[in-house]
Amino acid sequence: MTETRQAEPVPLAPDPPARRFTVHRAWSVAAVAFVTIIGAAGFASLPGLLIEPLHEEFDWSRGSIGFAVSVNLALYGLTAPFAAALMDRYGIRRVVAVALTVIATGSALTVVMTEPWQMVLYWGVLVGLGSGSMALAFAATVTNRWFVKRRGLVTGILTAAGASGQLIFLPLLSWLVEHHGWRPAAITVALSALAVVPFVWLLLRDHPADTGTTAYGAEVFTPKPPPVPGAARRTVAVLLKAVRTGPFWLLAGTFAICGATTNGLVKTHFVPAAHDHGMPITAAASLLAVVGVFDVIGTIASGWFTDRFDARRLLAVYYALRGVSLLFLPMLLAPSVELPMVFFIVFYGLDWVATVPPTIALCREHYGEDSAIVFGWVLASHQVGAAVVAFAGGVARDAFGSYDVVWYASGGLCAMAALMALVITRPARSPSPDLPAL
Repeated sequence: MTETRQAEPVPLAPDPPARRFTVHRAWSVAAVAFVTIIGAAGFASLPGLLIEPLHEEFDWSRGSIGFAVSVNLALYGLTAPFAAALMDRYGIRRVVAVALTVIATGSALTVVMTEPWQMVLYWGVLVGLGSGSMALAFAATVTNRWFVKRRGLVTGILTAAGASGQLIFLPLLSWLVEHHGWRPAAITVALSALAVVPFVWLLLRDHPADTGTTAYGAEVFTPKPPPVPGAARRTVAVLLKAVRTGPFWLLAGTFAICGATTNGLVKTHFVPAAHDHGMPITAAASLLAVVGVFDVIGTIASGWFTDRFDARRLLAVYYALRGVSLLFLPMLLAPSVELPMVFFIVFYGLDWVATVPPTIALCREHYGEDSAIVFGWVLASHQVGAAVVAFAGGVARDAFGSYDVVWYASGGLCAMAALMALVITRPARSPSPDLPAL
């Protein structure tokens, strides 16, 4: 009798391990940078709210107040290229933490000022130096180090952080100024900057190699480069090299007009100009906050466009549309907020800093590893343009009794910027020669 043996069960192959969805460390660094820029955005929201209260309390002319703001804007820009080099020497985290502390100190000291020169020192010099040290060069440095792909999009997101901060701070600061005076608003700016310091120190990292990873989109691991000595010398050397090229002057010129028509003009003088037409300060400040809402949308969209279209043509379109909108603004100012003014705010908000991603992209195309420092110098021209118009706008208001001439002149400048953008040449070796035309 033959014994029947049952076949032994064949063991099943183990299920493959489930793939876990992980977020690349670069995105968490970008998130920290985004929150940091928001926390420091209060300094940019306050100047336009200070002009009328300081004029009423101290009887300072709008020109003298505008001069302090212009010093702030100029130092903001002139510090940026050195800050980019300092980040290469000492690291992003240290430079940003010190910058936030300086902003907080300068803003806090303004509450004890009694003379115009003190505003120049506290708000102009200290806040200007601190804010310049973590200006858009900070966003460019983070993007260059942590991202190979999606650089345009990330640049747009980090640029939009300033607008997000404006959206958060403007309504709060305007309410404080109207109900409790300008001093609590200055203290709020100081505290918000200080609150971000531990966040930066604990969570921000200087380079992908610090966490044992690669930049987003990189195919190979890149060791962290050694600190670059001689930050000031390198910054000046990069400038001397860049000024011998035509694209630098065109980028600097267009960005100077960008600063003149945003930070220098609208951010500084829109609230007092609207108040001249009978609009309450809180209503005018709320309109600027709405600019911040659409600025976020427009800047992120601009970053997306920059990854896909010719950056020069994008700049030309942005400046042309901005100029047209400024020419219509004097006809829209009124005691109450009407529908045409809402349309202007939405339109201008979409265009506010949409120029930043294509400008950074053009710096990267032409200047490679030095692009963050070159962009710092281009940003310096942005802030010098802003400083000139912040001062000139106040002087024009004192001289003519209105801001109309400044709006019209700025519209003409935007038309000039659009033409300048179109004549920027493409580099001989472009990393993206197949970009479609816009």
